[in-house]
Amino acid sequence: MRPMSRERRDRHVEADPNPAQRLFDDFEIGLCRAAADADPKNLRALELLGQALTRAGRHQEALEIDLRVTHLRPRDPVAYYNLACSYSNLADLDGAFTALRRAFDLGYKDYPHLLRDPDLENVRRDRRFKALLDKKWGKRQP
Repeated sequence: MRPMSRERRDRHVEADPNPAQRLFDDFEIGLCRAAADADPKNLRALELLGQALTRAGRHQEALEIDLRVTHLRPRDPVAYYNLACSYSNLADLDGAFTALRRAFDLGYKDYPHLLRDPDLENVRRDRRFKALLDKKWGKRQP
């Protein structure tokens, strides 16, 4: 066996920081997609698919799923909240604020989650966010 050169031995190789999570996400995406294809109105499969796509950084696909969910559940505030998250992840702030306003109109109330959800980071940086919270909760913000 030939000895490894010093240059090759000292070279830094980037490793996948979380291969197990990536494999799980890929499996979950495939499973949920198959369930949704078999029954296009399977809301649980669509919701899980949207979450898995978001975790995997596949935000355009997650947006398409969230749009399907809001079409199937037009009065569900969480569906519109998730839609706002997808728009925010894609830096479509107008779409995110429209969906977030709709979520509030339908009764979305999880104020603490709204303030810490990483998917809404782009929205929270926008000046419209404070105005939206003021309109929804006023000075009584939880």
